[in-house]
Amino acid sequence: MEALFITPFVEIVDSPIFFMEVVINGMLTGILYSLVALGYVLIFKASGVFNFAQGAMVLFAPLTLVGLMETGVPFPIAFILTILVMIALAMLIEWSMLRRLVNQDGMILFMATIGLSFVLEGSSQIIWGSDVKKLDIGLPDSSFEIWGMLLNTLDLSAAAVAALLVGALALLFQYTATGRALRAVADDHQAALSIGIPLGKMWVIVWSVAGIIALVSGMVWGAKSGVQFSLTLIALKALPVLILGGFTSIPGAIIGGLIIGVGEKVAEIYWGPVFGGAIEGWFAYMLALVFLMFRPQGMFGDKIIERV
Repeated sequence: MEALFITPFVEIVDSPIFFMEVVINGMLTGILYSLVALGYVLIFKASGVFNFAQGAMVLFAPLTLVGLMETGVPFPIAFILTILVMIALAMLIEWSMLRRLVNQDGMILFMATIGLSFVLEGSSQIIWGSDVKKLDIGLPDSSFEIWGMLLNTLDLSAAAVAALLVGALALLFQYTATGRALRAVADDHQAALSIGIPLGKMWVIVWSVAGIIALVSGMVWGAKSGVQFSLTLIALKALPVLILGGFTSIPGAIIGGLIIGVGEKVAEIYWGPVFGGAIEGWFAYMLALVFLMFRPQGMFGDKIIERV
């Protein structure tokens, strides 16, 4: 009897169409990982510090959106108000933390973002509670078949939104005066100040953009699985993406996200049974660990050479 079930499953897994379905779904998930990773990249490029609180921002922003909607505020107005909240949060972070830590060691800034992460998570729970909240942003949620592949409209819509935002951010950094100023701030704070670049203003801008990215990321993930505290764990999946692509590269975040998304889906389907299943959760971290052995700066990161 068991063989009757195993044989059809093997035939499905061995099908090229099924393999393409797995790859496409992995790419759709990878685009969402890239979007989360961009929040880390933007702040690292502007301040030279890894923002551990980005995951908490991915939770705080959609919780604020859902909380406003639960009070009767229409979605478009709630969305605008949440953006204003994230901008105000960026200004508060710059005033209370960043301006007091200019030119401090990167480890001090990193520890400050860890503290900020706990503050945001605790504030989210105090203000909005810890229950899972359903988020309906109007995206269709149904499945359809094309060329024998089963795809989900919500995944496609979320990936399209993420791709548009990723493209806009790439253009912002590469072809605008603000993007060039942000890169200058990342290279040297004092040098940027000496040529008239307002450091505080740049930090407010980049943290505001990171907050908006956190809002959009939390919205698309929340629409898929509900707005809940596990969003912070999803945000941490961006760490392997950054290790593969490089902490300062926007194209690296995109390509790294696609590699992680496709890799974990293919690994779960084709290699998961060997390990007893459920390897999707840790495969990305193992892949990143192996990658660190050969290219620790990432595919698009700058190789650091220090003279001793």
